[in-house]
Amino acid sequence: MEQTIILIKPDGVKRGLIGEIIKRFERVGLKIIGMKMVAATGDLLAKHYRSNDPATLKRWGEKTLKTYTQYGKDAKKDLGTNDPMELGKMVNKWLFDYVTSGPIVAMLLEGKHAVETAMVLAGPTMPVQAPAGTIRGDFSTDSAAYANVEKRGVTNLVHVSTSIQEANFEKTLWFTPQELHEYKRVEELI
Repeated sequence: MEQTIILIKPDGVKRGLIGEIIKRFERVGLKIIGMKMVAATGDLLAKHYRSNDPATLKRWGEKTLKTYTQYGKDAKKDLGTNDPMELGKMVNKWLFDYVTSGPIVAMLLEGKHAVETAMVLAGPTMPVQAPAGTIRGDFSTDSAAYANVEKRGVTNLVHVSTSIQEANFEKTLWFTPQELHEYKRVEELI
């Protein structure tokens, strides 16, 4: 069985969406084998997002420039630079400020096609692009276009692992083996 990490970010917690988000994952048969509420530290987030990697920061900066171009805006005018590394550092700060602004609910889910299923349920990272019926599509309309101008992280409710490799890595960051549980859901007993 596959496993995947889900993080209900501070905006999901503060809006009282924890139960709704959990329900969406459970009703498709994904099993919660670990869950806790945590306050994320800068060190943990740096490992999770790999933000100490210059390639990651550059990629984030390039995405920011692409968003500015897409919406006909000028990054240098709004943010003081159009250097991808500098923009990536800004995005990193905004992301960390957002994700440390309140508690996070961390979950490790298990099930058939857990990674792909969780990604489909969450919807695209940018809520404005997420279709109705997905978590982000039903509960957020935020976008990088607004977040960048407002100098903040995109409030997109959840983090979802995007590959089995990423899920396996993230699992070791967020959970110890003692925090994980084995049990059978009712449908597994049949």
